[in-house]
Amino acid sequence: MNDDKKEFVVGKIKHELLGNLLKDFTSDSNDKRIIMGSKIGEDAAVIDMGDNYLVAKTDPITFATDEIGYYAVNINVNDIVCTGARPKWFQSTILLPEKGTNETLVRKIFKNIHDTCKSMNISVIGGHTEVTAGLYRPIVVGSLLGEVEKESLVLTSGAKPGDALILTKGIFIEGTSIIGREKEKELVEKGYDSDFIKNCKNYLFNPGISVLKDALLANEHFEINAMHDPTEGGLLTGVAEMAIASDTGILLNEEKITILPEPLELSKIYQLNPLNTISSGSLLIAIDKKLSPELIELLKKNDILALEIGQFEPKNKGQVIKDKNGQVRDLIYSETDEITKIF
Repeated sequence: MNDDKKEFVVGKIKHELLGNLLKDFTSDSNDKRIIMGSKIGEDAAVIDMGDNYLVAKTDPITFATDEIGYYAVNINVNDIVCTGARPKWFQSTILLPEKGTNETLVRKIFKNIHDTCKSMNISVIGGHTEVTAGLYRPIVVGSLLGEVEKESLVLTSGAKPGDALILTKGIFIEGTSIIGREKEKELVEKGYDSDFIKNCKNYLFNPGISVLKDALLANEHFEINAMHDPTEGGLLTGVAEMAIASDTGILLNEEKITILPEPLELSKIYQLNPLNTISSGSLLIAIDKKLSPELIELLKKNDILALEIGQFEPKNKGQVIKDKNGQVRDLIYSETDEITKIF
């Protein structure tokens, strides 16, 4: 079978194909007000509105059902604040399955979105809701607009060779919450107690899937070269996207990457690679290496775990990772998230 006839697997499409699609089918080149349009690694568009930049983002929630409105708002907020912008206006398309949809479910999703937006001073300005044939779980597609002063804009593509790469909180945060909420019965059957399952579920809030505090704190106090939040494909895909967008290489230090106890245990239960599992809640920051210790100290003073996990290199050095035995190997990532193995 020709490669172009092969069916796709669940998850992001391959970067190579996506790059070709963006090159062939985007039409932003003639609009001089577009500061950042379609590009691998750049998760938000930036438009010149005169005094400030308008930042636009859209992202769906397809795995989670419990607290789906909270997920939808926060994953869009994360990409907005990674540009240094303040999130302002939210819309959503809510697609509901034919079976199991009732007024109670719809009200819960609407309230979930409303309460989450209200907590961050975001206005809900519209959207679309329907019952859709062929679905077996709700899907919420969020769209968020934000504003940033021109001198405060940060792009994923701004990392430079020699920059330190900082990771906040740890990895596999969102994945832990999803598994705890969607696989609770299965975890009970495997013999895990209620405290463990409760802790997994609570990763949604603690350490939490939001990077709003991390990103705004960093950008308010330091000149940040790039920020990115690793989502589908986990840490390694997020790091690769930063390097691709910035046209650099990367050297990761695996020993410095924080994997908290619950994600580590879930990795063993379901045989998942935690470095490639959905990680909303983690923030990747590229900053001048001389400033790295000061930023880490600031984040820690504000109760945000942060560690320097690598540095950007010239592109010809490639994308590599040093393992816990000191061996250096190519950084292998996948656009298909590990969590798809269990759904």
